[in-house]
Amino acid sequence: MSTEPHVEFLVEPFVEGRPGPHVDAAIDAFAAKGLNVEMGPFSSSSAGDIDAIAEAVGAMIRSSMKAGASAIRIQVGARREDLDAVGSLKNALNDMIRAAERELGADAGDWDRTQKQAAVRMLNDRGAFLLRGAVDDIAHVLGVSRITIYNYLNALS
Repeated sequence: MSTEPHVEFLVEPFVEGRPGPHVDAAIDAFAAKGLNVEMGPFSSSSAGDIDAIAEAVGAMIRSSMKAGASAIRIQVGARREDLDAVGSLKNALNDMIRAAERELGADAGDWDRTQKQAAVRMLNDRGAFLLRGAVDDIAHVLGVSRITIYNYLNALS
């Protein structure tokens, strides 16, 4: 098991397949410190010397925010190669809902119909509905039925 320092980050807004200048700025900040970045479906990651990571994270925050990032989520720790990859998905849906709350400027329980539709669009764009049970969980959080979630999703097509 490796314990090399490791950082995971998500620069928002995130649009799969189109990272944008704010994400490019984050990756460039790591490259400038000699660190490689692995882009994944839910976050990007890098590992290496702790001083290089710390400097890269600071540079990433400055450059990404200047380039249009609305939020940056960062987790730093020791990389453990033997962790089950599903463990990193454990809170993915909650994290996506919290991000939607930040972007819409209100708690999910306070959203009106238009905000709920916007949240479903954001969650769909981020792949939330690929997670098992997401429709039921999101319906519960939004205080609507499964049918309403499916109607919102159909309206996106």
